[in-house]
Amino acid sequence: MNIIETELEGVFEIKNKKFEDQRGVFIKTFHEGVFKEYGLEADFKESFFSISKKDVLRGMHFQMPPHDHEKLVYVTCGEILDVAVDIREDSLTYGQYFSTILSQENAKSLYIGKGYAHGFLTLSENATVVYLTSTVHSPENDTGIHWDSFGFDWHVKKPIVSERDASFQKISYAKIGS
Repeated sequence: MNIIETELEGVFEIKNKKFEDQRGVFIKTFHEGVFKEYGLEADFKESFFSISKKDVLRGMHFQMPPHDHEKLVYVTCGEILDVAVDIREDSLTYGQYFSTILSQENAKSLYIGKGYAHGFLTLSENATVVYLTSTVHSPENDTGIHWDSFGFDWHVKKPIVSERDASFQKISYAKIGS
């Protein structure tokens, strides 16, 4: 497991160990000791997965404090363009984003700290995305920013977006304490 710091404080790209043989593939996506060594949250409270079709854009989601959370994201099938954008109002990188490709082939994960909105675009015909979060989902504190409000080029003309995600306001309305 190789944990790589990004330009954004609290966002890490993780290159997971991938083992292949005649039986198939085995990938380790989490190791408590390694996460603690890097100062990352290792006590996840909830896990989800989504299955999305090509050109589905989910995001940009976050939970308001005190229910905000760290998130670990990886793909078990398919390929996505994964994005985290800084919404911490006192941050020097407010409004900046980090993106990476996560896929079953590259076996990477993205660790996203508190204070970031998160979303992804499905690049393959289908993709299964797994999320681990450090807090339990709180519907009344769950919100987001509009996916095209922070200057990121998704390279898709007509993404498939939920009504809820389409209703989110611009990034300028989403500032949380850092």
